[in-house]
Amino acid sequence: MSHVLNSNDPRVVRTRQLILDAFVALLNKRDFNDITVSDITKQATVNRATFYAHFADKYALLDTLLSDTFMEYVQNRVDTNSKFSHDMLKNVIMALCDYHANSSSQIARHYESAAPVVEANIKLQIEQFVTRSLGQSYPAPDPTSHMVITMVSWAIYGITYRWNCQGQKESPEELADRALPIMLTEGATMLELSRQVVDSDDEYRAACDRIPVQL
Repeated sequence: MSHVLNSNDPRVVRTRQLILDAFVALLNKRDFNDITVSDITKQATVNRATFYAHFADKYALLDTLLSDTFMEYVQNRVDTNSKFSHDMLKNVIMALCDYHANSSSQIARHYESAAPVVEANIKLQIEQFVTRSLGQSYPAPDPTSHMVITMVSWAIYGITYRWNCQGQKESPEELADRALPIMLTEGATMLELSRQVVDSDDEYRAACDRIPVQL
């Protein structure tokens, strides 16, 4: 039977932090893909059994270091119960800027090799957050709405990641003000086109229903 660690035990907390610190130190020396669990345990001065008691593998460790802290940045900027709005999306963009800036400063030399590993997880968290916010106003989003949410969420991650990689040449607020009109216009266009298709389909079906059946 596997032993469940007590996360409140000071020794467990200390060991976990030792592993995280060792991982950060290694990420500042080499690419994520070149780091092994043996490298991490040697740097942290713990054995492999201790490492696996805390983390399933180095990918779970990276998730803890980066993606598991993502929502902390969002919650610092956005009320988790806020409704979908321009201001809500603007704050999410600025939260992503905070996340990328702080994460890349933590592992400055090799952030670009580590970030793509957790990218899918971060995008999913953005989608879930935006979906919850949208649900405050629209309890049952249709399939096109879900598609727009995915598009907006991935765009938010992409533009903030590129903003960080290119040297943060404008403030997070300036980036949000420049990007949001484009994203919202494209999203609104997609929703409108979807409604037109549905309306046209309904009209077509109604016309078919009015055609006498020839026996």
